[in-house]
Amino acid sequence: MTPASSVAVPPLPCLRTALDDFLSEPTPQVAAVVARHPGPFLVLGAGGKIGLHLATLLRRSLDRLGRADRVVAVSRFTTLRDRAVFEQRGIETLSCDLADQAGLILLPDAPTVFFLAGVKFGTAASSSLLQAINVEMPARVAARFSKSRIVAFSTGCVYPFMTPASGGATEETPPRPVGEYAVSCLARERAFAAAAAHHGNPVVLIRLNYAVEFRYGVLVDIAARIMRGEPVDVTTGHVNVIWQRDAVAHSIQALDVAAPSAPPLNVTGPDALSVRDLAHRFGAALGRPARIVGQEADTAWLNNASASHRRFGSPATPLDDMIRWISAWVATVGETWGKPTGYERRDGRF
Repeated sequence: MTPASSVAVPPLPCLRTALDDFLSEPTPQVAAVVARHPGPFLVLGAGGKIGLHLATLLRRSLDRLGRADRVVAVSRFTTLRDRAVFEQRGIETLSCDLADQAGLILLPDAPTVFFLAGVKFGTAASSSLLQAINVEMPARVAARFSKSRIVAFSTGCVYPFMTPASGGATEETPPRPVGEYAVSCLARERAFAAAAAHHGNPVVLIRLNYAVEFRYGVLVDIAARIMRGEPVDVTTGHVNVIWQRDAVAHSIQALDVAAPSAPPLNVTGPDALSVRDLAHRFGAALGRPARIVGQEADTAWLNNASASHRRFGSPATPLDDMIRWISAWVATVGETWGKPTGYERRDGRF
C-alpha cells in the first residue's frame, strides 16, 4: 500500500456505530408523504444494501407522525443484514424467499409495498438466475400485490449509453439495455407495468443510478483504489451518484407518483461527474497519488433526474460531503460490503 502523506483526514459525521441511523434520518418532506399513505408498509427484499435504511426511515417517520402502522421487512436475511438490526429499530421481520410461491402467498396483505429484490453480481454466467429472480419472481409479486400501491426499484442501466453533454437519459428516452442483466431489469419493469395495467393498481418504477454510502458505491470503489495504491480506469469517464439517504427519501416520496400506467422515475444526483476528477479529489483528501489509466469514452450510463428534483427538491447531500465522509471512512475504518459496483464495465456483464 502506498505510504500516506500528512494530510489530515476529516472526521466521520457520526459515530461509527451510528452509520445506519445517520443514513435513515427522516425529512419533513418524507413524513408528509408517508402521512398520506396507509399502512402496513411492506418492504420486500429488505436484506440488501438499501432495505434497512428505507424501512427505518418509514418507521421513524411514522413514529414522528404518532402512527403505529406496521413496517414489515421481508427477506431471506442471508446476505448483508440479519433480522436483529431491523427488530431493534421497531421493524417487524418475516423470513421469506420471494421466489417460493407458497411463501409469497402467505405474506400479509399491505396497501403500500416497496419492492427491492433482485440479483446483479455474479450473473454474467447465469442467464437462468436472471430469468428466475429478475423476471419471473417480480411477475408473481406484482400479481400477489395487485391491490397495493407499489414502489418497484429498477436501474438506470435500462437506458442506452449517453454523452455527458446530453444531460443524461430522461424518462422519455427509449430503453435500450446493454447486456443480459439490464435486459432482465427491463423485463422486471414490464412485469410490474403489465400487472398494473391489468389490475389498475398504482405503481412507480425507480430507475436508480447510483446510490452511495460509506460502505458501498461508485465513490467507495474509487476511494478504495486510491487508498490501496491501485490505478483508476477512466474509460467509463462519467457517473451519476446520489447519497443513499437522499435516494431512499426520493423513492419514498415517489409513492405520490405511482399510477396504473407504472411511470418510470429517475433517481440520482444532478450532475454527470468526471471519474478522473473524482479520483484526484479522493487522492487529495486521502493524501495519496491518483494513478489514472485509460482514456474517457464518449458515453456512459448517465441519467437525468430533473423530473424528480423538480417534484421533490434537489438531493440534500452535496458531493463535497460525500467525498469528505467516504474519505474519512476508507482511511479510518475501511470496512465495506465487499461488493464493487462494476460501474466501469461497458458490456453489461456483472
